[in-house]
Amino acid sequence: MPDMCRSIKTLRPPYAEQVTSEDVHAAALQYVRKVSGFRAPAAHNAEAFERAVATIAQATEELLSTLQVRGAHSH
Repeated sequence: MPDMCRSIKTLRPPYAEQVTSEDVHAAALQYVRKVSGFRAPAAHNAEAFERAVATIAQATEELLSTLQVRGAHSH
């Protein structure tokens, strides 16, 4: 399970210039995998697992859209 220990990337400038919804989803998935201890959930846990990923991805999008980073330039 090599993906289990992969770290979550920082998704704000200057660490990341272009952040896609795929980047946000990947970070949310890594978080849920880490805290649950499952790389892929069993069928009976799949709905809860996916709901958690979606909720964390949404919260991450909201966070990134409202952060004010000093010294960052708008494009």
